[in-house]
Amino acid sequence: MAAANSTSIRKVRSEADIAAVKALVWEFFDVIRDRYPDMLDTIDRYIAEQDVEGQLANFARVFLPPAGECLVADHDGEQVGMIMLKPLPDKACEMNRMYVRDTARGLGLGRALCESLIAEARNLGFREVLLDALYRHVEALALYESVGFETYRPQVGFDADDERVIHMRLTLH
Repeated sequence: MAAANSTSIRKVRSEADIAAVKALVWEFFDVIRDRYPDMLDTIDRYIAEQDVEGQLANFARVFLPPAGECLVADHDGEQVGMIMLKPLPDKACEMNRMYVRDTARGLGLGRALCESLIAEARNLGFREVLLDALYRHVEALALYESVGFETYRPQVGFDADDERVIHMRLTLH
């Protein structure tokens, strides 16, 4: 699953990789807090309602097989990005917390992470991939649309009625 010459996408399996991904998750939240200071209430509510701390404490049970999957992007020997697949009811899964550091942007790692996660979702037998993103995260939204995600309005769930949160899904065949 290579993305470029000195980059790669691989499955998280070691304790060192898990520690690196946990650090990237909190870095991701710091970045979006800095980028969207007017949305701190939404971001903090998401972190609390999703029990991010609890999920990370139970990383292997939530984000590793047989339940889910986590992929890390390496560039020049450093972990610079990640994406997580979290199982949901009814053979659906959630694409969670895709993040690539600014220093590694423009290398195609975001697309490689998305495409690799979609392939893993298919391999694990999921029928649908869901995700949520903030409406102003235009780079990510364009990427998600380019790999086949479509917007929809859920009846219930995290901020189902908040227009600042974009809900997307990809049906797997």
